Amino acid sequence: MSPGLSFDMTRRNLLGSSILASMAPTEPASAAGRDSALNIMLEVNGKPHTLQLDPRTTLLDALREHLNLTGTKKGCDHGQCGACTVLVNGERVLSCLILAASVRGHITTIEGLARDGELHPMQQAFLDQDAFQCGYCTPGQILSAVACVREGHAGSDNEIREYMSGNLCRCAAYPNIVAAIKQAAPQTEKT
Repeated sequence: MSPGLSFDMTRRNLLGSSILASMAPTEPASAAGRDSALNIMLEVNGKPHTLQLDPRTTLLDALREHLNLTGTKKGCDHGQCGACTVLVNGERVLSCLILAASVRGHITTIEGLARDGELHPMQQAFLDQDAFQCGYCTPGQILSAVACVREGHAGSDNEIREYMSGNLCRCAAYPNIVAAIKQAAPQTEKT
């Protein structure tokens, strides 16, 4: 403590100050965001979108709440489960951890993976190998699997498991996910 400063804080004083601070009127985050909204251009699944967003809006919330692309799932909202995985310029990104305003380039969500009404080879492999149960994590798993293959990390079961370890499946469909990635790897490398 610096000389000349008096610090006479008790637990009771701290608790009382905390209670008073919590009762102070505050402006809702949504109201605060309107005054500082940014015009943001996102290219999602090959289409440009201009959105007016609070600068604190995550890519996940921009996709789900502003573009109605609900295939990207909100899991833990802390970057620990992988349910929100999307591709930005072909690289996997946890969309709950990145601000929409900071994204530059092409964003691919699960809705943008299929072409001309035909499933992407990884989507088809997940169906063929029954690589899902409840399906909640599946969009993130599929996008991460596409990136895993394109990164060159689908050489063995152990390598696939290692590079897919950021995507959790509470239903434990992991053996089938590995099988799906192995099935789709030859076609996915070319897409």
